[in-house]
Parts: sequence; C-alpha cells; structure tokens
Amino acid sequence: MSGITAGAETVETIFINGNIYTVNDKQPFAQAIAVKGDRIIFVGANADAEQFRGDKTRIVDLAGKTVTPGFTDSHCHIFGIGEREMTLNLEGTNTREDFLAKVKERVVQTERNKWLTGRGWIETFWKPPQFPTRADLDKIAPDNPVFLTRADGHAAVVNSAALKLANIDDHTPDPFGGQILKTNGDPNGMLLDNAMDLVAKNIPKPTEAETEQAFLKGIDREIKLGWCEIQNAGSELSDQKIIRRAYAARKVKLRMINAAYGPGEAANALLKNGATLNAFDHRFTQRTIKVIFDGALGSRGAALLAPYSDKADTSGFLTQKPEELRPMFEEALRRGIQVETHAIGDRANRLILDLYEQAFKAVPPDKRPAPGGGASSGEPGVAERRPPRADDVRWRVEHAQILTEQDIPRFAKLGVIASMQPSHAISDLFFAPSRLGMERLAGAYAWNSLIKSGAIICGGSDAPVERGEPMIEFYAAVTRKSIKGESGVGWHPEQAVSREQALRMFTSNAAYAAFEENDKGSIEVGKLADFTVLSADIMKIPGPEILKTRCEMTVIGGEIVYDTR
Repeated sequence: MSGITAGAETVETIFINGNIYTVNDKQPFAQAIAVKGDRIIFVGANADAEQFRGDKTRIVDLAGKTVTPGFTDSHCHIFGIGEREMTLNLEGTNTREDFLAKVKERVVQTERNKWLTGRGWIETFWKPPQFPTRADLDKIAPDNPVFLTRADGHAAVVNSAALKLANIDDHTPDPFGGQILKTNGDPNGMLLDNAMDLVAKNIPKPTEAETEQAFLKGIDREIKLGWCEIQNAGSELSDQKIIRRAYAARKVKLRMINAAYGPGEAANALLKNGATLNAFDHRFTQRTIKVIFDGALGSRGAALLAPYSDKADTSGFLTQKPEELRPMFEEALRRGIQVETHAIGDRANRLILDLYEQAFKAVPPDKRPAPGGGASSGEPGVAERRPPRADDVRWRVEHAQILTEQDIPRFAKLGVIASMQPSHAISDLFFAPSRLGMERLAGAYAWNSLIKSGAIICGGSDAPVERGEPMIEFYAAVTRKSIKGESGVGWHPEQAVSREQALRMFTSNAAYAAFEENDKGSIEVGKLADFTVLSADIMKIPGPEILKTRCEMTVIGGEIVYDTR
C-alpha cells in the first residue's frame, strides 16, 4: 500500500531517502513520509511522495538514516531526571572510595550546616558490595546534614547530622512500609522506602522556579536522546501545576502522559475532576493513578513470597495496605481512571493482580464509563478508529520484575499490561542470583514468557534509576547482556526478545498502554508525525553496535525539535 491519493494536496514537509521501519504490518517499510499540520498524510516511496510537493514544501533528506515511530519512555520520573543534573550526580561511582570522594568534593563547596543531597549510587559493584554508612559520611561531612539516594530511589544513606535533625535514635520504630537499618541496635544511616521520609521531610523544599528548571532540564535531555513521549510515573499536585504552566507557555514540545500519585490528594483530585485528555495540542494527558506497592530488590525492600536468599530474616515489605487500596481502585473503575502500580517482588505482584481482579469483579463493565481518549474526529485516515470500551481498562503493573510461574499468565487473562524496563535486568542480574537464588530467577525479568502468554509489554527506562537512554533499553531487551557484553549463571538469555518485539515495546505497545494507538505508535496515514531518526540500523547491526547508535533527529508533530545535522 503506497498511500497515494487522487488529487493530492501539497504539504509542509516531506521526509525522503529514509530507511523507515513503520511498525505497520500492512506496510512495514518505506522511503518517504509526507506531513501536513502535525499528521502523516503519506507513507511510501520517494517518487510517489513527489505528488505532495508544492512551492513551499520543505524537503528533508534523511540520507539513508534509520527512522522509527517516535520512541516512548513508558516509565520515567521527569523531575528526577532534571534534579539529577542539578544536584550531586553519583552515577558511575563504581567503588566506595570513588563515592566518598565525590561527596567530599561537594562538601568542600557547600556552606556549613546546609543540606547536601544527591542521587545515583549503587553498591552492588563495590568490593565488598555493602551499603555505605553514616560513619562513612560523618568522616567527610561532620557539619552538613547529608541525604544521598540510592539509584533505585528506594533507599538513602544519611549522616549523623541528618539523623539528629529527624530525631532518629535506637528507640525510633520502623514506619509502615519502611525500615531503619541498624548495626548493633543503633541506626547505621541506611533508610529504606517509607523510612526515608523521616529525614527527607526536613530537607528544604526547592522553590517553584528550581522545580520548573529541573522539569525543563529533564525535558531537554529526553528530546536529545530521541524520546518523543514520556509516561511520567507519578506526580503530586504541586508538580502538576508546574507541568501545566510550562505546557501552557509553550515551553515543552515533548508529549507527556502524566500519572498522579495515590492514595492521597493527587489521586483524589484526579478522581474528583476527571481525566485531562490530549491537552495543549495533544501534548499532555492525565488519566492515571500511580501506586507504589513495595520497595526494590537491591535494597531488599521488594516484597517476596519467601525470605531473601542472602538475608533469611526478611522477605521485604509492602508500602501500602491492600485494604486501603481497594476502595480507590473501585472508584477509579467507576470514574474511568487507569491505575498503574509499582510491584517488584513476587508477593507484591501476586497481591496487586489479586487486588485488580477483585476490583474488576466488584465494578463490572456495565458500572464503568469508557476510559476515554479514542479517535480525534475529522482527521485524515482515521475513519476506522475506535474508542476504548468500558471493559478495556488497560491497568498496568510497573516493573513486574519477579513473577511466579502461575502468575505470569494472569497478566493476559486479566488484560493487565506489564510495564517493564529492560535495563533493570542487565543491572540487577549481577546481584539478583544472591538475592533470589536460582529457582526464583526463572520468573525474573521474564519478557519472553510474558509475551508468549499473550501479555502486552510496554518498555521504559525508569530514569533516573537507570540512565534513561533508549538505545541501552533496546540493547538490553534484545541481548540480555550487560553493556560490556557480560552474561552469567541465572541470566536466562532465552528471555531476550526479538528486535521487532523490542521496537514495539517502545512504540506501538507504549501507545496502546496510554490509549493512544489511534494516534501514535506506528508510521501510517492519519497518525501524529512523531519520528526518531537514528545513526545506524538497529534492526540489523550487531548487538554491541546498538549501544553506539545515537539519535540524529527528533520529530514531534512534524516539527524537527532536535537535529544534529
């Protein structure tokens, strides 16, 4: 199918000489794309695209570069991405000594008694792979309260000054859904999940201007990496105010699907006021509640069915009480609101699937409105589009990292989407065998098993937990090897996916997960003109070469918003 139309009209832009992967089964490859307004009106051969050319048509020569539908990061934290650039970035500190040296360098630059914050450390590559302590920090920062978040965002190390400000001592009880780690009965500076809040609430809040700066820095980075849309995994009301103001002022080109944290005031406001769909020229949608249900595997906060293999006195913990989630879930169904839930451990995943199933039974389809967000009317090529049905809620489990054999088929059976981040596997599989033992690894990061069971996986990065680069995510999905090419016992290479499946995870499946399949996810007539242009053909080059591939152009709504040429 060439897409040729009789009496073709002239268009603003024609992209020619591309190596285009459309993710459209009816027309998988093309050379040229014609764009009118923000929509595609032609996909096909160079010669056939000429019919749309007028005196003022811009011709963009792609010079053989590879083009895919615009990549979507289905799970990231946009404020955290920007904040990482503005505070102490501890990514890549591969030894305890390197970590402490970076902190010490920042202490020297920080006024006495002022808070020092940062993020990105991860101890699993240190020798020995042990958490840092307040004693480590006290030696280099005796006069500044210090709060340094682990890369996964589910643990932090603090110094004695920070503990003192929070009135944490050997008598302080663990909060629900968190843990104050201790050595010989005394807090050692490590705080897990909800225990982090005991200290974090004492840190001066950034100003609105600083928060907006972080947001815009994050947006700028995403566009340069080739992301055309992000699905922001959680926001408070204060965040939403800044986001909407930036879009209203036309400061943001990137498309964004935003979730509201719940339970709490952000989720309550969404349930009361309803969804915001395709606002600001189809740039912003908010129809989702984000729940955090357990911790992370690395900090042993992920809720497991059996104790950790390397620490038999714990099996992790839930960060929400199931009985308190049920009414919110049922109300979300009655209001046509989507739910996505962070679940990493096998116990958390089983329980959240149970809770979803219970809610679906308690509020049957005839008691629900459709979730909304179907077709736009009057656009070319959209006559076949259909809005979602009331029984098509597309609730999601974020991460879905550790699953039992019996729970894997439940995703497809319940219509629940697995929102997964391939880079987690190639980071975590260095320490997951010790945390889980060999038997449980069979259901860890089980992409292929989920796909074979009929489940839909949308792909993301979880930045700033991971680096947030689309080529790292694509590489991880198709090779299941570290960025150095390493594998190991228990890595289960058979769980790697094909390149076609990986591409769909970040394009058409991501669009489906956001009810956007009518408008995004493939390069075809009638859809939004969002493309990612790459320096190499990631569908054919050797696996290691994927990591060297760079974004050369980002196109959103037909507008070239980033260009290296």
